[in-house]
Amino acid sequence: MEVLFWSCFAGGALFALVSAILGDVVGSWLDGIFDAFAVDFLKPVVTASAITTFGGAGILLIRYTHLGSFAVIILAILISLSFSALIYFAYVKPMENSENSIGYSHSELPGKIGEVTVPIPSKGFGEIMVKFVAGNTLHTAASWDRRDIPAGALVVIVDSKDGVVHVTELYETELKKEMV
Repeated sequence: MEVLFWSCFAGGALFALVSAILGDVVGSWLDGIFDAFAVDFLKPVVTASAITTFGGAGILLIRYTHLGSFAVIILAILISLSFSALIYFAYVKPMENSENSIGYSHSELPGKIGEVTVPIPSKGFGEIMVKFVAGNTLHTAASWDRRDIPAGALVVIVDSKDGVVHVTELYETELKKEMV
C-alpha cells in the first residue's frame, strides 16, 4: 500500500516539475487533443495536486496513524479532493478570470472618444488617438459631418468602415469656451 502512495506522490511531483519546465512545449504538442474531454476542474495543475496530495496524505496516514488500509485510502482521497478544490477555487479559477486582452475589434470603436492628432479636413483624412486600457491606438479618420476638425479637438467615433473611422467633434468644449 505504501508503494502506491509513494508512486502517486513522486509521480505527481514529477509531473508538476516537468509541466512547469516544459509546459509550453508539451502543450503545443498536445494542442487541442483533449479538448473533447475537457472538464473545467480537471486542469493539469489541479490533477497533479490531487495525485500528489493523495500520495502524501496516504504516506503520512500510514506512518503516523493506526488506521486500516481502507480507512487510509478513504481519508487520503477526501484530503486530496479537499486540497484540489481549494487549489481550483483559490488559484485556477481566479487566474482564468484575470486574463486581459490588449486586442480590440473595429466594431468596438463607434462611441469611443478620441483626440485629433493630425487635423482632419472636411474632405480628406486626418488621424485620431483613442485611449484603451492597454494603451493608445492611432486611426486614420475622416469627418463624418464634412467639417474641418483641428488638432487637439475631442471627437467621438460615429462609424468605422474600411479601416477609416468617421468622427464628429464634441461641441461641449466649444460651448464651454463661448460661455467664458
